[in-house]
Amino acid sequence: MDRYRVRDLVVAVPALVLSTPAQLVVAAVVAARLGRPVLFRQTRAGRHGEPFRLLKFRTMLDVDEAAGLLTDEQRLTPTGRVLRATSLDELPGLWNVVRGDMALVGPRPLLVDYLPLYSPEQARRHEVPPGLTGLAQVSGRNAVGWAERLRLDVEYVDRRSLALDLRLLCRTVAVVLRREGISADGQATMSRFTGDPGRTA
Repeated sequence: MDRYRVRDLVVAVPALVLSTPAQLVVAAVVAARLGRPVLFRQTRAGRHGEPFRLLKFRTMLDVDEAAGLLTDEQRLTPTGRVLRATSLDELPGLWNVVRGDMALVGPRPLLVDYLPLYSPEQARRHEVPPGLTGLAQVSGRNAVGWAERLRLDVEYVDRRSLALDLRLLCRTVAVVLRREGISADGQATMSRFTGDPGRTA
């Protein structure tokens, strides 16, 4: 077990226990306002591109063509906006850290569908475990464009250290309190990644 994994367990296990009351409250609110299930589960790409099931609190209504609920912006509820703005929707991700799917700090896990779209340099983001927070998240979160976001992910891989992780965790608290970069312009969260325009097949 490497030192990063030891650090993650030392922090994530107590955090999971201490956050349980808050998670129960959030789960009750989500059940009342959005219905069940209260958890959002989605397959994401982990270290070396291996798939895993990401856990978050649900913030969107189901797609409903008849009700005009098609886009993320249309499906995101006021309750969901509050959960995302405060990052309370991310609390179940502590389970992913404890299970070893994720680390506390690292590139955010993205869709498995994106794997063939990365350039070789961008694909290096998968050399380390994905994280609850990371360099891109404290540099603008979803307001950062894809090219810069992926560049920051690779920069993190090259600079990774326990000292850097500590600084990023501290900066994450400040970013969450200021509620910065919650969504890209005109988007509920982040626009879909369609590939590196400079990538050659």
